[in-house]
Formats: sequence, C-alpha cells, structure tokens
Amino acid sequence: MAQPSQADRGQTLRDRKRERTRQALIDAATDLFERRGYEQTTIADIAAAAEIGTRTFFSYFASKEDLLFPESDARVQATVDAIAARRPDDRPADVLLRALQDVGQADDAMVDRRAALRARLTRTVPAVRGRGLQAQLDAQRQIARHLAKAFPDDLDEVGAGALVGAFIGAITGALQVLLDRPETGEDPQQLRAQLGKATQLAIYPWLQSGRLDRPNR
Repeated sequence: MAQPSQADRGQTLRDRKRERTRQALIDAATDLFERRGYEQTTIADIAAAAEIGTRTFFSYFASKEDLLFPESDARVQATVDAIAARRPDDRPADVLLRALQDVGQADDAMVDRRAALRARLTRTVPAVRGRGLQAQLDAQRQIARHLAKAFPDDLDEVGAGALVGAFIGAITGALQVLLDRPETGEDPQQLRAQLGKATQLAIYPWLQSGRLDRPNR
C-alpha cells in the first residue's frame, strides 16, 4: 500500500477530499474543453463530469475561466517563498530564476497538456485572455512588492516592477511559442530548459550587475 506523502499527512481527511474534488473539476474541464470546445462547455457539464452539483462548483472556482489557471496562486506563493529564502549573495534576478526552476521541478504543469490548451484558448477566447491578463498583473504586483522590500539597495518600486514585468512577460511569451509548436509533445524537461534559457535572456541586464542605476529623485 502506498504511503501518504508528507503534504498529505499534514492535511485532514476533509482537506484531502476537497483537493480530490478540485482536481476532478480541473481534469473534467480540460477533457471537455478539448473535446467539445470552451464555449460549448457549461459549468453544469463540468460539475456533472466531476460528479458534484453545480452549486458546489462555486465553492471551488469562481468561474469557468479559473479552471484554466488553477496553479496561479501557488506559483506566486512559490516565488514569494524564494524571495524570503534568498541567499546573502543573491541578486534579485537570481531569486526569480531559482523560483522558476523550483516550480518547473515540482511538476510539469507549466508545459503539460492543460498548459497547451490554455495557451490556445488565450489566443482565441476573450474571456480566457482577460482572466490570464488579470492573473499576470496580480502576480506582477505581488511579486514586485516583495522583491523591492527584500532588495532595497538594488531596486525601488519602479525597478522591481520592471524586472518582474520582464520576467513574467518572458515566461508568457516563451510559453506561447513553445506550446504552439507541432513538437509540443516533446520531453517536458527540454521544454523547461528552453523556457529557462529564454527567460534568462530577457532579464539579462539584471543578471549583469544585479542592479540598474536609479534615476535622480
């Protein structure tokens, strides 16, 4: 019999049941969006496929669009945690790249089947594009705030916003290209490596010196 993971041992039975239901909704939505199309799939369809009531759906997700961005909060928190755990000789850009690496090593969610579906729907469905943009802007604000506070000698609020904007923009732009290629089914490790390389290139100026000259106040 498989032993529960450390994370599972820290959860109550109710927590584990809730997480299973949440994942069932995500999996059902992914399958239905691929087979029927996003617009043709209703919340009632997704709830039925996950064997829950439609009203119960809203205790897990606020909208149909949210099902395509289930890891957004966790990724932001992982980056905030990486900032808090920074090393004495870290530059701001080092911390961001380490967070990206840690998230990629934790699972393949950034480059998996659902990620490819999300990228496609972001291009074609305005509601999904709007939800993705909102998630991106929320992440930028939160991460930039923590980064500026952690590196006051290197970044002010404007500089932190620019660095985090370049970082998140690079990830978004690279994934749109990587996940749209015919060979998207290639090794996730290779996709993550290409994503990391592209992101590092985008924030190269911050890796050169760790800080940029601030404008005169």
